[in-house]
Amino acid sequence: MDHDSLSIGDLARATDTKVETVRYYERAGLLPEPERTAGNYRAYRAEHLARLSFVRRARDLGFSLDQVRELLRLADQKDQSCAEIDVIARGHLAEVDRKIVDLTALGAELRQIVGQCGHGTVAECRIIEALSPN
Repeated sequence: MDHDSLSIGDLARATDTKVETVRYYERAGLLPEPERTAGNYRAYRAEHLARLSFVRRARDLGFSLDQVRELLRLADQKDQSCAEIDVIARGHLAEVDRKIVDLTALGAELRQIVGQCGHGTVAECRIIEALSPN
């Protein structure tokens, strides 16, 4: 491997990604297939590192694989309007906001159930009672 290339392990470490996840992203078309060395090892370049870093950051923000794939496609079109990217990001933000509302309601319900615990026996446990069908 030349000094400008990275092994799959080096790429994985540099992006805090598991090796198997790197392979998965390749199979899923999120990373271009790297060149191979004479020994048939993958030889990643700076472009792979940048693209994988982009994918990891997008996934950390909760974008789906399909959304990441579309964002990558759009990112490769440097001279185009970013309107489609904005639509994807705003749609994802709306989804996150809906989840926050749902989780807030779930938290309130769980706090109410846990607050009823009298620390007695299981037979008189309000938490078990709240979880059991009528």
